[in-house]
Amino acid sequence: MRPSMFRSMESVLRRAADARYFSSGAAPERKVAILGAAGGIGQPLSLLMKLNPLVSQLSLYDIAGTPGVAADVSHINTAAQVAGFAGEDQLGEALKDSDIVIIPAGVPRKPGMTRDDLFNINAGIVKSLCSAIAKHCPHALVNMISNPVNSTVPIAAEVFKKMGTYDEKKLFGVTMLDVVRAKTFYAAKAGVPVANVNVPVVGGHAGITILPLFSQATPSVNSLSHEDIKALTKRTQDGGTEVVEAKAGKGSATLSMAYAGAVFADACLKGLNGVPDVVECSFVQSNITELPFFASKVRLGKNGVEEVYGLGPLSDFEKQGLESLKEELKASIEKGIKFAKEN
Repeated sequence: MRPSMFRSMESVLRRAADARYFSSGAAPERKVAILGAAGGIGQPLSLLMKLNPLVSQLSLYDIAGTPGVAADVSHINTAAQVAGFAGEDQLGEALKDSDIVIIPAGVPRKPGMTRDDLFNINAGIVKSLCSAIAKHCPHALVNMISNPVNSTVPIAAEVFKKMGTYDEKKLFGVTMLDVVRAKTFYAAKAGVPVANVNVPVVGGHAGITILPLFSQATPSVNSLSHEDIKALTKRTQDGGTEVVEAKAGKGSATLSMAYAGAVFADACLKGLNGVPDVVECSFVQSNITELPFFASKVRLGKNGVEEVYGLGPLSDFEKQGLESLKEELKASIEKGIKFAKEN
């Protein structure tokens, strides 16, 4: 590779690190822990968080393989100090003093699997990790990526309640990938620059519980038909399956999920640091509907969730989608609560 080409590539990556997704400038020291850092999502997520100038310490944990990932990532010439931890005996040290804990741990989806099929394996993993968070960094913001998010977030809430550390403002189900997909698909269909697009996505994080609100998309366009909106909605809901099938048994949505996880973690860091008007969609404790947890727009701040926003005006198609998703989302939430109470 020619030196000029290398310098150009490095410049691109540095601009990415300072782009709108990653804040820059003087900021408080922040420790971010990633639980499941050696996995398919964890490794690229570790790379992206190393690029974030708001991260002072990056703590990488997994049951095995993490020292190698940490050594690899630590060679990147950004400020974050990286440490790797492996095995249950090192989990406490990995978590200590963390400001944000991101959990991509667990098994990924395979062809033919639904997110619900992952439940029995991932539910136990999440319960164990959340018990450790309650002991070692009870005030951290917890970003739950492990699927099925519709159930793992209620499991985490129950674990924290049992241990006396639950703060509903600090527990997030990361549904950002649904937003990322909705933005991408909408921009392509509407013929508008994707960098300027925003699409709220509400509900949950599986199949029909994912409800993109294209009627509220910006910039608004008049060129999309009802059939276009139906197709965009279906593709957003089935985005994970699209990737699983395209990878033909060799993985799930790891790279796009890592990106979405990094974007949401950056928003949480900005909020903690007092940046005003940081608003993203997330699956949180909510009274927006009759369901105890629901994804909608939330304003992030120094305490985590500062405000949960209402749904705003919905189209008839979206109203129908909202009613259709409630039964399935309710069942998933109750399944998580039941697991946590019985195990």
